[in-house]
Amino acid sequence: MTANSRCSAAEPPGLETQRREIECLLRECELRAGDSWYVVDRRWFEQWREFAETGDQNSSSFPGQIDNTELFEDLDSYRLKERLVENEDFVLVPAEAWHKLLAWYGMVDGQPPLERKVVDLPSTLKVEVYPVEIFLCLHSNMDNVITDQFSRTDNIHAIQTAMCRAFSVPPGSECRLWMKSSDSSCERLRNVHISVLDACLSSGMTVIMEMRNSDGTWPSSRPQIMRNSVEEQDSYRGQPGVCGLTNLGNTCFMNSALQCLSNTPPLTEYFLQNSYLDELNFTNPLGMKGEIAEAYADVIKQMWSGRHYSVVPRVFKTKVGHFASQFLGYQQHDSQELLSFLLDGLHEDLNRVKNKEYIELRDADGRPDQEVAGEAWRNHRRRNDSVIVDKFHGLFKSTLVCPECHKVSVTFDPFCYLSVPLPVSKERVMEVFFVFLDPHAKPVQHRVVVPKAGKVSDLCAALSDMTSVAPTQMVVADVFNHRFYKIYNADESLSCILDRDDIFVYELAQGPQEEQVLLALYLRERSHYRDYGSGSSSYGTSLFGHPLLLNVPQSSCSREELYSLFLQRLARYVRTPDPSEELEEEVEEEEDDEEELYKSQTNGISDDEQERAEAAGPSHTPNCGGSSSNSQSDGTAAPDSQPDGNQTPASAEREDAETSNGSGIPADPGPSDPGPSGGNEASSAEEGMNACADQSAAGCTEAAPEQPCVTTEEENTESKQEGACSPSPPPNENPAKRRACRQRRKKNLFTIQAVNSNGTTERGTGDGGSAVSFSSQPYVAIDWDPDMKKRFYNENEAEKYVKHSSMEVPQQQATVQLQECIELFTTVETLEEENPWYCPVCKKHQLATKKLDLWSLPEVLIIHLKRFSYTKFTREKLDSIVDFPLRDLDFSDFLLRKSLSSEEPPSRYDLIAVSNHYGGLRDGHYTSYAKNKDNAQWYYFDDSKVTYASEDQIMTNAAYVLFYHRQDKIRKPALPSPLTNSASSTHSTNNVASSTDEGEVLGASSSYITMETD
Repeated sequence: MTANSRCSAAEPPGLETQRREIECLLRECELRAGDSWYVVDRRWFEQWREFAETGDQNSSSFPGQIDNTELFEDLDSYRLKERLVENEDFVLVPAEAWHKLLAWYGMVDGQPPLERKVVDLPSTLKVEVYPVEIFLCLHSNMDNVITDQFSRTDNIHAIQTAMCRAFSVPPGSECRLWMKSSDSSCERLRNVHISVLDACLSSGMTVIMEMRNSDGTWPSSRPQIMRNSVEEQDSYRGQPGVCGLTNLGNTCFMNSALQCLSNTPPLTEYFLQNSYLDELNFTNPLGMKGEIAEAYADVIKQMWSGRHYSVVPRVFKTKVGHFASQFLGYQQHDSQELLSFLLDGLHEDLNRVKNKEYIELRDADGRPDQEVAGEAWRNHRRRNDSVIVDKFHGLFKSTLVCPECHKVSVTFDPFCYLSVPLPVSKERVMEVFFVFLDPHAKPVQHRVVVPKAGKVSDLCAALSDMTSVAPTQMVVADVFNHRFYKIYNADESLSCILDRDDIFVYELAQGPQEEQVLLALYLRERSHYRDYGSGSSSYGTSLFGHPLLLNVPQSSCSREELYSLFLQRLARYVRTPDPSEELEEEVEEEEDDEEELYKSQTNGISDDEQERAEAAGPSHTPNCGGSSSNSQSDGTAAPDSQPDGNQTPASAEREDAETSNGSGIPADPGPSDPGPSGGNEASSAEEGMNACADQSAAGCTEAAPEQPCVTTEEENTESKQEGACSPSPPPNENPAKRRACRQRRKKNLFTIQAVNSNGTTERGTGDGGSAVSFSSQPYVAIDWDPDMKKRFYNENEAEKYVKHSSMEVPQQQATVQLQECIELFTTVETLEEENPWYCPVCKKHQLATKKLDLWSLPEVLIIHLKRFSYTKFTREKLDSIVDFPLRDLDFSDFLLRKSLSSEEPPSRYDLIAVSNHYGGLRDGHYTSYAKNKDNAQWYYFDDSKVTYASEDQIMTNAAYVLFYHRQDKIRKPALPSPLTNSASSTHSTNNVASSTDEGEVLGASSSYITMETD
C-alpha cells in the first residue's frame, strides 16, 4: 500500500518539509489564554517523527491515521484515562500543527479530536487536558443527574444553555443556577457571564437549575417567603400588583417606598419582562454585585403574579441592610432615604457602563446654556447609563455668584428626585392649661399663638392678655404621669416644648421673692400592702391626680400652716370633715399592741391622737422648724392632660420617675388633645405599683400627720418615747401619759412627706433633725389612706376644667400649593457657613448665593416634600396640607427652557403614587396610595392590607413623597375599573391578610384609617 492511498485528506509535502514545519510550530507557538491545542497519542507521534526523519515514503515506520485509542478508557464514551502524563502518554500540539497532521494523515473513524483550551491559571498558562466534569440536575427532580464536561474558560451561560437543551426546558423560562459542593452547601451562580474557573467550579461538583414559579417565587426560597397556606396560594387569583407587604418590625417605611415604585409602570415592566437580566452589572465597584436588583426583581415578580394576598420582603430587607448598614435592625427610618438608596443601588447594579472613564468637568465660561447642558448630559450618560437614568433622571441648572468678586459659576447637574421645601410659619399654636390661684376656680384650657423662636416668657405674656394675670406671677411646667417632668425658667426656649407635651401654667401668690419658696406638691395614695421590696416595713404609694405649684413664705412652714394651706388649695375637690363625722380610732393600752400599731404608722402617732389634736385645732400643733426643703409641700392641684405615650424622656429625671414607679413610657402615642382627664387613666396604670422602692422603712409612706418633716425609722422609734402633744417631750415621760395624749389627738385627712422630683422618698432623707434647707427645688407629697381618699377626695371634680373661648375657634389647617413649594426650590438662597463655595477667582471659600433652575424633566418625576425641618435650634414636622394636582401638573412655567422643540417631550404629569407619613419626629407610620397600571384604580396600601381608595382621599397632610408620570408615556389601562363591584374578591381577599400588622382599615371606601405607630 502506497503512502498516497494511506493519506486521507490531501497530498502531503515531502517528509523533510513535514518535519520542519511541525517542529517549527512546536518550537515557536506560545501558550495564549483561550487558544486551542490538541492531545495526540505519544506513540503515534513518535512513530510519525521516526517516519519523517527516514525520508522514505515507503518506510515500514509509516504511522497511519492519527489514533488516540490508547488514551481512552473505552470507545463508547471516549473518556480520557485518568492520570495521563504529558510526554509519556500524550503530546500537545498547537491547532495549526494539528490541522496539518490531520490533513496529511487523517484520523481513525469515530474518534473525536481531543481539543483542549489554554487556561490562565494564577501565575501560569496551561493547556487544560482534563476539563471540569460537572453533574447537572433540575431542582424539581434531583434524582435525574447527568454528567457533562466544560472547559474552565467556558462561561456559566454555556452550562445553562447545555442544561436547558438536555432537560428540554421551555424557551423563555427564567432560570437560575446553584452550585453545590461536596459539603452540601449551595451558592448562587449569579453572574452567568463569568468563566467556570472564576466561578470556582471543579470536577465532582453539582449544578442545580431551578425555574421561577408562576407566582413569582423560586422553588428554593418559597418556604422562607410563603405568606399564606399552600391551598390559599394555589387557589387565589387577584389583580396583579394589588398585593400587601408584611411588616417585619418597623418596616412600614420600606413597604411604602416599595409600593410606590411597584406602581411606577416603566420600572415594573422592565423587571417583569426580564430586561434586567441582560443588564446586571456584577463588576461595578459602586454597585452591589447585582444582588439589590435581583432581590427587588423577586419582590416585584411576586407582587405582580396575582397569586399572593401579601408578600414577606424578608430577603430584600436583609440585602438592603447588608449593603446599607443604616437600615440594619428594626428601627424606624425615612421612606425617602430608603427610596434614594434603592434608586441609586438599582442604577449601579444595572449600569450598562462597565468601565467608567474619567471626565473632567468644565465650567460654562459664558457659553450658551444649551451647549453647556448638552455637554453635561452627554458626560453624565458616558458614566451612567441604566433604566434608572432613562426613566428618573432630569437636569437642573445651578448658578453660584461670589459675593466679593461677583464671579458667576454655572453648572448643570442631574437629579433623581426633587426635594422641595415647604413654607415655614414663624409662629406656633400652643395649648396649655392655666391654674388660677383661687382654689375654687377650675383650670382653663387656652390656645395661644407664640413666636416659634420665642421663650417661655412669651408664652406667659400671651396668657397674661387672656387671664389678666401678670407674667411675673406665672410658672410654666410640663406634667407627666402625675409629676413634674420639668419646671421651666422664663428665659428658656419654647422649642424644647413639644406640641404633645402637657403644659400647665400656675398662678403664684405675690410677695417678695427672697422670702418665697416654690413648692411642688404631689398627691399619693398608700396601698393596702407593705412595701417589702424597699427593705422596710413601710407601705407602698402610687401617685394620682394633678400636681400643683405654689409659693410659700419661708416663715410659714410649720405643720399647722402647711396642712391648712394644702386644705385651702384643695378645697374645690377635697371635703373637710363635718364635726358630726367620727374620725377617732380606739387604741389598745398594751405595749405589744402599741408596738404593732407603730409599725403601720410610720409617723409614730396614733389615729386617736391625730383626731384629738385636729379637734383641738391647728393652734395646738407644734412648729416643725420651718426651713425644711424636704418638708415643703407644693400646693396647687390642677388638671393633668393625658401624657403622650411616645414622649421620649429628655432627662434622666424623667426616666428615674418612670423606673421608680414601676411603669415605663407607653409605646403608643396618645391623642393630640386628650384633656386633663387622662391623668386618672395614667394613674390607673400605676395603682398597686411600688413607688417607694428605695425609701426608708418608716419615713416612706406616712409622715407625722401635721408634720412635714422627713422622719426615719430610728426617729420613729424614738418618737414612741416622746409625747405626741408636745414638739419635744422629755424622754422619761410616763408611757401612760403618752397614751392619754394620743387618745386626745384627732386623725388628719392626709400626711405630709418630703419626696424627690419623681415623687418617691429617698432612703435617709431628713436624718439628723426635723429641719432641712431650701437649697434646691423642694418637692413634697401628701399621702392619703385609700379609705380617707374615697370619703373626702372627689376625683370627678378634680378632673374638671373649662375651655377658653380660644379653644372654640377652629384651627385653620395651613394649606400651600405645590407650585409654591417648587417656587421656593428655585429661589435664590445664600449658602450656609457649614457648606461654603470655593471661588476660583478669590481663591477662598465664600458664602455665595445659589439658584437652582429646572432644565429638563424625566419621564417619572419624584417630588419629596421636606416636611421634617431641622435647624440649629428647632426640629419639627410640618403638617401643612400641600395641594397637589392628581392630573395635569404643568411644569412649563418652571422650566428654564421656554421654547421646546418638536422632539422634546411635554411637561404635563399625572399622579401615580404617594408615600404618606403619619406621626411626628420620633415615631410614626408610613402608608401609600398608588394607581394600578392595569386598571387605573387607586388603592390604599397599609403594610399587608390593601383597600380601594377614591381620589378625594389622596390629598392629606400626611403626603410625603409624590410620584408623577409624564402624560405622553401613560398607556391606557388594559382592564376596566373594578369599582363597579367594590365588594368583589380584591377587597375581601386583601382584608384576609395578616391582622397583626400596623394599621386597621375601616372599610373598602372609608377615608379614615385607624393605626398604631411603629
